[in-house]
Amino acid sequence: MGPHPAVAAIRLAVRRVLHDVLTEHQTDPTTAPDAPGPLVLVACSGGADSMALASALAFEARKLPVRAGGVTVDHGLQDGSDSRATEVAGRMTALGLTPVEAVTVTVGREGGPEAAARDARYAALDAAAARHGAAAILLGHTRDDQAETVLLGLARGSGIRSLSGMAAVSGAARRYRRPFLQLDRQTVRKACIAQELAVWDDPHNSDPAYTRSRLRHEGLPALEKALGKGVVEALARTAQLSRDDADALDTWAADAETAVRDEAGALECAKLFGLPPAVRRRVLRRAVIAEGAPAGSLFARHIEEVDRLITGWRGQGAINLPGRVEARRQGGRLVIRQG
Repeated sequence: MGPHPAVAAIRLAVRRVLHDVLTEHQTDPTTAPDAPGPLVLVACSGGADSMALASALAFEARKLPVRAGGVTVDHGLQDGSDSRATEVAGRMTALGLTPVEAVTVTVGREGGPEAAARDARYAALDAAAARHGAAAILLGHTRDDQAETVLLGLARGSGIRSLSGMAAVSGAARRYRRPFLQLDRQTVRKACIAQELAVWDDPHNSDPAYTRSRLRHEGLPALEKALGKGVVEALARTAQLSRDDADALDTWAADAETAVRDEAGALECAKLFGLPPAVRRRVLRRAVIAEGAPAGSLFARHIEEVDRLITGWRGQGAINLPGRVEARRQGGRLVIRQG
């Protein structure tokens, strides 16, 4: 008798990702012939999604030339979070993962509590990957998380890139992998129950003070009640279609950027004006980020203001942007620099 269908589904999803990581490792020209197998870490909070992921990683890695470890991040936002992180690390060790570590971070305030916690978490995961020489970090985001991300992007009016949600592979050197994006949250929870995995439900996930929590417990159920079942699946499909379009436009913008600069490298306003708006705004965003504006703090409204220096020029002054970056029109050129 085989494993429970939910367990089989999560293991298959992880197996596919591990095969991808292993193939990339073997074809990397910098990999020595006698090098050990790649190290894959799981980011585990102790919740159902990440515990199911940790369990599947431990099971599948035993059958492949892959080393498997884990990291849990203590954000320090709740009483007893340090003890909980130690407990989660112990659970991962019991599954057979090694190395395993619990990392404590300090969460700032920039961008709001959810964004600040996310930034601190990813910084800690990046540092852990560097310390251990990990080839990849697995994240437990599900199809439901993807649907929530698409709706949040839609509410912010952030454009097609925001609607594309989370990528299955992202980060520097393709570090982050999300095996569960095609699986719903219920399947993952069933896998935990079938394996009798102890899980922890973060109270923040049901706290209405957090936008994503309200969307999860109020917004999505209301949409399903009004539109019928299948909303989550439709939003996940929207994410993939939007990602394909956004990737194509990003490639176009990267190619166009060279053509709209003069010999000194300055952006020429007349040439920028001739680009399709979607491409032009991407060129502007790339240029602003290159001058030091933090990508996470740069919103659509910022780029629209810079775009008006090209399309609605009325002699207006400089545009102040995040990261103390300034954009102004001068002598038919768009000058972007850090103040």
